[in-house]
Amino acid sequence: MKKQIKLLALVVVVGATFTSANAQTNSSNGAHIGIKGGVNFSNMYTEDVDDNNVLTSFNAGLYANLPVTNFISIQPEFLFSRKGSELTYNNALADGTAKFKLNYIEVPVLLKLNLTRNLNIHAGPYFAYLIDAQVTNETASGNFNFEDNFNNDDFNKFDAGIAVGAGLDFDMIGIGARYNYGLSTVGKERTFAGTSYTFPDGKNSNLSLYVSFKL
Repeated sequence: MKKQIKLLALVVVVGATFTSANAQTNSSNGAHIGIKGGVNFSNMYTEDVDDNNVLTSFNAGLYANLPVTNFISIQPEFLFSRKGSELTYNNALADGTAKFKLNYIEVPVLLKLNLTRNLNIHAGPYFAYLIDAQVTNETASGNFNFEDNFNNDDFNKFDAGIAVGAGLDFDMIGIGARYNYGLSTVGKERTFAGTSYTFPDGKNSNLSLYVSFKL
């Protein structure tokens, strides 16, 4: 969590410095649509978000920027986003890596504040629908390797949370960083031998670095 906050702060500081040094760059406050994509650094948390077990993946999709004023706009997005978690282990039985991959259709609805001609901060809710999931395990010896595919009936179909980020917008391109804090548990509650448990018992946490292009 601390690393995500530091990265967002760095984007804001660098953006403000860059903007003041580049007065000739045009603002991107006008209404437009575009495409965007980037890299995800995700994990699942139970109580406190930490930087362990990060799965590196991707996001891609469409966005629309709808100005309210020169300072404020609404930005809905429609994205494919892979989230999950990666666990590296080394014990008496084996050493290897287990990966939990969750594929979502994600719809953030963001309030975007244009602090300068190029620098923005944005925040708002996101809603997501789980398409499918995959669990893989790879060991150094290969004795415990497996790959299992799941459908969304094995997990909670819907996810929701809060998104907050910062970005730099130029004539035709934008870059930025965003953090998604999930509020819904990924796994469903199950019962085995009279005992109830939730698997996976965690919520999504995801940092995205993205590039966007106007259409």
